[in-house]
Amino acid sequence: MADFTLMKNVLEEYVCDANQVIELKLVRSEADVFDDGKIFHPEFTHQLFGQNENIFGYKGLRVQLFFTAGRLVPYLHMTCTEKVNAKLFDGVQADSVLKTVIDKLEIKPMDNLDKFISVISDDASFQPVGELLHAYSVEGEGPTRNFEIYTNDITAPGFREYHERLQTFLWWYIDAASYIDMDDEKWVYYTVFEKYIINGNKRYAVAGYATAYRYYAYPDMTRPRISQVLVLPPFQRQGHGVQLLQTMYSHFRNDTKILDITVEDPSEDFVRLRDFVDCRDCMKLPAFDPANLTKGFSAEMEKQALEKLKLCKKQVRRVYEILRLRATNTRDRAEMKAYRLDIKRRLNIPFQKQKSDQEKMRRTLKPEELAATMQGTTLQERHETLENWYQELMTDYRRVLDRLALE
Repeated sequence: MADFTLMKNVLEEYVCDANQVIELKLVRSEADVFDDGKIFHPEFTHQLFGQNENIFGYKGLRVQLFFTAGRLVPYLHMTCTEKVNAKLFDGVQADSVLKTVIDKLEIKPMDNLDKFISVISDDASFQPVGELLHAYSVEGEGPTRNFEIYTNDITAPGFREYHERLQTFLWWYIDAASYIDMDDEKWVYYTVFEKYIINGNKRYAVAGYATAYRYYAYPDMTRPRISQVLVLPPFQRQGHGVQLLQTMYSHFRNDTKILDITVEDPSEDFVRLRDFVDCRDCMKLPAFDPANLTKGFSAEMEKQALEKLKLCKKQVRRVYEILRLRATNTRDRAEMKAYRLDIKRRLNIPFQKQKSDQEKMRRTLKPEELAATMQGTTLQERHETLENWYQELMTDYRRVLDRLALE
């Protein structure tokens, strides 16, 4: 028993946090290859290395996955200070890290650093593929930085191969990510690039990426669903998410065959981004004037948001609730009570449906069948649930309002 415990303790020293030992880089120059300040790490690795996001079998492990910033030519290399000796530990083997990365990401990376360095300069001839939709600038502590957003379909020459490399970032930054079917031409792609100058020559570095799928909507319309939106870590918290989403919106709103715009399984960060952009847009519509907001959600709000912004009803209702909170005097108990009741009436709809279903079962089931089927909640439990939901919404809504206040 003591020997087993000792071996277990020793083996635990060979467990690495995959999120920390995997080092990603977007390389613009040879100097970037050796600059640890350019490293960024994954947010998720469970899709490659298991739910615990650990890599076993190494001490001092470093897994370097570099891409040239424009063409996204990959380089993959691994080093460690020590590897577990299978002969000393009953045949226990170290994880096959490089094979796992290559197989899952479906890439063919370079493994020779000198060769990788030699191709960095080839980015000088790289040009984004597709239609330029929007150009904008970002002001910061240093010089003004310039960005461009393009749209593509998979038939654009060269884009399929480029997308195959670009989509590998999804595994690291979108939970439960998966590759899309590139042979389905209903997919629409968006790419964000920084345009910068080296020795007087224009160059591009990828900064973000998004996809949307055009679903059919009866009788002759389409309903695009935004699927994946990613701003790469070196470019996060610079406003690119807002620019990207607003550009996608504008692209769809210019199409008379678009019914409305939806989103597929959004992350919490994207929900906040979407709320902010939609609230900012809806604030410009007459139906969302503060005097109208305090009267409650209206058909006119839904109509104007659909016609002008192509927002779906569920999202319009959410925007209304955020903007009504903005128009409510939170120090006035009567106003806040009216607001709270308005929100809870909506939140209570599932409980009302449940109550209706239970009444139907009471009329049709035998007592013993009813007892086995009913999974109702007490009135107190329902009130507690509604209050928890309400408080969670208030936290989310106030974050959006704080951002709107900075505009």
